[in-house]
Amino acid sequence: MKCPNCKLVNYPDSKSCARCKFDLAGTAYLELEAQVPKSNLIRRAVVCVLVCIAVIAGFYSSLVLSAAALTIEEKRASQNAIRMIEKKGFSSEAFLLKRLAVFRSNDNWLNASVEKENAYAATNFPFEIVTLYPDFFTFPLDDTERAAILLHEAQHLKGNDEKAAYEFVWKNRRKLGWAGENYANSVILSAVRKQTKEILPLLFICDVNPHEDCTE
Repeated sequence: MKCPNCKLVNYPDSKSCARCKFDLAGTAYLELEAQVPKSNLIRRAVVCVLVCIAVIAGFYSSLVLSAAALTIEEKRASQNAIRMIEKKGFSSEAFLLKRLAVFRSNDNWLNASVEKENAYAATNFPFEIVTLYPDFFTFPLDDTERAAILLHEAQHLKGNDEKAAYEFVWKNRRKLGWAGENYANSVILSAVRKQTKEILPLLFICDVNPHEDCTE
C-alpha cells in the first residue's frame, strides 16, 4: 500500500506508514471505495453492449424472417449472375454477394413501409439483405444483365449511395460485357442509361463527343 503522504510502499496489512507514521487505515478504505464505482461502471457498460447486440440481432432477424426466401430456380439464376461478376474481375463485389448478402424474394416489413418505384432489386445496408423482385428474373435478357443489376446492388452493400452505384455500373458495363449489338434493344440497358443520365448528366456531356456518352 502506497502512503499518500510520503509515497513509501508499505505492506498491505500495515496500519500506519513505516516512514512517516501516516494512518493508512483510512487510505485503504478510500482505495476500496474508489474501486467499487469502477467495477460497477464496467458491469453496466457490458450490459449495455449486450442489450445493443440483442436489439440489433432481433431487428436483423425480423427483416430476414418477414420476407420469403428465393426459390431453387431463382437461386440458380442469381448464382449464375454472381459467377458472371466474378468471372469478369469484380472480385470484391462477388465476395460480398456470395459471402455476406442474404437474398429474399419480396419486401421485408421495412421495405414495405416505404413507397418506391418499380425496381429490379433493393438492398438494406448495413444488414446486407438484398431483395430480388420478380422483374429481376423476367426482364433481363441473360445472366449478364442480371449481373449488371447485382453489380449495382453490390455498391449499396459497400455503403455507396445511388449516384455512386449508377456511375460504377455505367463506367464498367463494357468490362462486364454489357454492351454491343446483343443489347441494342435491351429494356434494362435503356432504362439504366436514362436513369444514369438523369443522375449523372456530366457523364453524357464532353468535348470529344458532345451531348453523348463520355464513357464510350
